[in-house]
Amino acid sequence: MVANFFSVDQLLARVLAERGLADPQRLVIMGGSAGGYTVLNVLVRHPGVYKAGIDLYGVSDLFALDMDTHKFERHYTATLVGQLPEAAEKYRAWSPVFHAERIRDAVAVFQGLEDKVVPPNQSGSIVAALRRNGVPHIYKTYEGEGHGFRKPETLEDLYATIERFLQKYVLFA
Repeated sequence: MVANFFSVDQLLARVLAERGLADPQRLVIMGGSAGGYTVLNVLVRHPGVYKAGIDLYGVSDLFALDMDTHKFERHYTATLVGQLPEAAEKYRAWSPVFHAERIRDAVAVFQGLEDKVVPPNQSGSIVAALRRNGVPHIYKTYEGEGHGFRKPETLEDLYATIERFLQKYVLFA
C-alpha cells in the first residue's frame, strides 16, 4: 500500500518533467507534519528523483511518535498503522529514520521546540542520521514555536533560510 503511494509521487515528478512543466534537475519536495513524513519517505525510497527535500516538523519515527505525541493524538498512529506490538514490522518499515542511509539528496529540517504533536526528537533523530551518513542538510529549531510556525520573526527566518538552502543545493548546485 505505501509503496504505491510513493510510486505515484515519483511518477508525478517524472510526468511534470517530461511535459516541460518542471526541471528534472531542480525538483524539490516540501511538506509539514505528515507531509514532512512524506518528504522523508520519498527521499528514502526514491533517491535522486528530487534534488532536495524540505521537512517542516515531520515524523521520522513512528515508534517514538506513538509513545511521545500529546494526549489528543495518542492512538492516532495505531489507527493508521496498527496496534503495537503486532504492527512493529510496519512501524519499522514505514519509519524513515530506520532507512536514512538511503537518503542522498539535500534536506532542510525545521522544528518548533514546543511542538507537542510531533515532538522535537523526531527531527533530532533524522538529523543525527543525516549527519552520520554525510548527507548535505540544514537544521533549524525555533524557540516558542509548536506544531506549525506562527511568529512573524520565525516565518521571516524560515523563508529566508529556505531561499538560501534552495540557492545552495538546487539553483546553483
